[in-house]
Amino acid sequence: MKNALYVLLGVMAGFVLAGALVFVSRAPAGNPIVLQAAPTEAPIAVHVIGAVARPGLYEFPSGARLQDAIDAAGGLLAEANADALNLAALLEDGQQLSIPYQAGSQPVITSGLELPSSVTPTPTNDPNVELVNINTATVEELDTLPGIGPTTAQKIIDYRTENGPFVTLESIMNVSGIGISTFEDIKNLIAIN
Repeated sequence: MKNALYVLLGVMAGFVLAGALVFVSRAPAGNPIVLQAAPTEAPIAVHVIGAVARPGLYEFPSGARLQDAIDAAGGLLAEANADALNLAALLEDGQQLSIPYQAGSQPVITSGLELPSSVTPTPTNDPNVELVNINTATVEELDTLPGIGPTTAQKIIDYRTENGPFVTLESIMNVSGIGISTFEDIKNLIAIN
């Protein structure tokens, strides 16, 4: 009788094990869960002008602040009136952000060229040096400028092709790889007309 009980328990355990195996290995029922990307808000576009290193159009995520726009535009110029700014102000889509100059250092307009009064286009004193026209120069001509290699020269030409001719000497700082120090090195060696 004990043997029959063991056999019966063994058969029952086999059925339970077989049922569990069938349950675990069966195909799942229902539709699969599809994960979708979290919705993202469209970026806001802000036009930054005035006393910044690289004026231009920049995109920011919603909730960006004035400080974010200044950082994206390369920071404030020395002539900027930082006291007149609320760096915590929220940016709005389509906003034109004009960074003010300090009194007495507003841009001077000379023959269509807008420059801060502290930056004047002074040609080099060496009469043998020919200015490089950044609106028409080739890669080879731009490569002759200090701090401008062939890669940056090509970036200047690409920027000029996409955005049109440079309007001011300072607008060359909108080109990736050209900052204030490079501009200071080449400003007396370049022309726009």
